Amino acid sequence: MKWLALLLFVVLPLGGCITETTGGSEVEADPASTLTRRVELARQYVGRGDWENAKRNLELATLIDSNNAEVYEAFALVYQSTGEYELAEKNFKQALRVDSDFSRARNNYAAFLFFLGRFSDAEPEFERVILDSLYSGRPLAFINLGLCRLRLENKVGAEAAFSRALRMDRSHPLALLEMGFLKVQSGDIQAADGYYDLYRTVVNPQPPRGLILGLEIALANGDKNAVSSYELALNNLYANSPEYQRYLQDRFTPVDQ
Repeated sequence: MKWLALLLFVVLPLGGCITETTGGSEVEADPASTLTRRVELARQYVGRGDWENAKRNLELATLIDSNNAEVYEAFALVYQSTGEYELAEKNFKQALRVDSDFSRARNNYAAFLFFLGRFSDAEPEFERVILDSLYSGRPLAFINLGLCRLRLENKVGAEAAFSRALRMDRSHPLALLEMGFLKVQSGDIQAADGYYDLYRTVVNPQPPRGLILGLEIALANGDKNAVSSYELALNNLYANSPEYQRYLQDRFTPVDQ
């Protein structure tokens, strides 16, 4: 599930070279813009794994505003990335104390809790994020919520969250994939096949788990040719993947009588 958790974090990508300005005149002229620039620089440094420069820019930002939610959130991302989880959580919480409506920070905090395996703590945070109808990351927040509910073994709730995500983004591959598995598990193979058909149009080549869904649908349909085709693809492309190894173990482990 580690690859799933990685999808949950929002860090600005590094776009080209990083240019910094030194000196005090820019702060005196426009403190708000300077603070925003320092936070943006810090987030870019986080994206390239340069923690020291990220911290330096955030410390400069605190000289402008020592109680800013975006600064606390960026510090939290730095500490999370360096494995200092207590400091990360402290800064996430402080960001939300300063601005309880800061949905991006709340989503990142929930993702952090998910990453730590604290699914019961993460779920209500994701539920609060999806209430913000103006949050640009709302479709992903529904997916995050669905993933969290899956880990809490709430399949009905997970399906509801993935369905909402697909209403906003009907071709999101992760939501399509998870809905396909949920439909297989509930015995609705026709619906699973529909989700999988759409999934295949947006993901090429498929990762191991995508091929496993196709394999499960083929097994449920009794389509021996399709089963052989999926097994061959998995063996050729992903022989050592955990997904394929788990399938082999489940398929060929005798059931106790």
